[in-house]
Amino acid sequence: MASESVSDADATTYRDHWPVWFDSTLFTVIVGSLVVVFVGGFVQVSFGAFTMYDPTPEDTWYYVLYQNLLYTWFGVFNVDVLLNPQTWEAFILGAEVPDMSKISLVVWTLRMPRVVVAMLVGMNLAVSGAIFQAVTRNELASPFILGVSSGAGLMILLTLVVLSGFTLVIPLYVGELALSIEALLPIVAAIGGIVAFLIVYAIAWKNGTSPVRLVLAGVIVSTVFGSLQTGLFFFAEDIGVVQTAIQWTTGSLTGVGWEQVRMALPFTLIAMTLSLVASRQLNVLLLGESTASSLGMNVERVRFALSGVAVLAAAASIAVAGIVGFVGLIVPHMVRNIVGSDYKRLIIGCLFAGPALMIAADVGARLGLTVLLGSAGQMPVGIVTGLIGGPYFLYLMRKQETMGEI
Repeated sequence: MASESVSDADATTYRDHWPVWFDSTLFTVIVGSLVVVFVGGFVQVSFGAFTMYDPTPEDTWYYVLYQNLLYTWFGVFNVDVLLNPQTWEAFILGAEVPDMSKISLVVWTLRMPRVVVAMLVGMNLAVSGAIFQAVTRNELASPFILGVSSGAGLMILLTLVVLSGFTLVIPLYVGELALSIEALLPIVAAIGGIVAFLIVYAIAWKNGTSPVRLVLAGVIVSTVFGSLQTGLFFFAEDIGVVQTAIQWTTGSLTGVGWEQVRMALPFTLIAMTLSLVASRQLNVLLLGESTASSLGMNVERVRFALSGVAVLAAAASIAVAGIVGFVGLIVPHMVRNIVGSDYKRLIIGCLFAGPALMIAADVGARLGLTVLLGSAGQMPVGIVTGLIGGPYFLYLMRKQETMGEI
């Protein structure tokens, strides 16, 4: 009996010193998300306009599928690509792409960037939504609710309608750099999201802010900016401008490349690092303003700083994929239901669950029309996330008696 009690005490001591990664529920979220990312990513790089394997009339459909997946496997795990420093210098730093086989070229330069961008977008939106939900103490808060997405969408549409055909020429020492308006849209989207949230914060300010006023101000700004977006469509004369605007305002990963990865990666690393470091402050905010103040926290300063981190993450996402709805809303909610409200676990869970949802949704966006209608077209990924998010919250409404305040 004594030996059993000692072993139990030792086990308890070891559990107390386990890092957050070894929480069983969090471990389940991480492993499940990685499986979805790997399977979904492999499907993404396996199918496209370029056929990995040219079938013969005698080949059956499952043999063609097997050969296609086999060729893709060798294209993805090509040692000459994975272990070549010049390859990663080209992808991450924008250097010249080294010589590689045709299949590896298609996989790594055309299809793999879409998977990586989807991971970054899902990560940013999920963490951004989690932070906004702590700042407002409302589990229904998200970048969309707080005006960030609508501000970015309005700036995109305004730029396309007013400055259509505009080219920015920047004089350089060795010549000139000409940037089309399409090349400036990521920067415009990020600026629009940041300005929108500053407006929300200004409206909510009255001797300080409160979670309720932040949400109400966000709804006001989102409604007004959404109406202005709809009005601007009537002033767009070029159908190409309308299509580009729709692609941005619905969220799409079509045509993304390593350039978008390089654009989003630095801001993603900064935002994710800051969110992990600030997990303790996020937990304190959940206790309420009076309790947080009694613990020595400057609530307004911390709330504004954390909101800045969330806006940075959302802006990085919007800059490369447009406005993708529901990810920042449902991922923190799903992870919270599994791992609890501790933000140490919640943020880490969102870092994995966000990419999993985005990649799964993008697989549906790419292959949905092909499977359902036999069409070769693609849907914007924002449509798929909306189709996932709506039924999910309907399920929550039927299951939970109360929703809203955390």
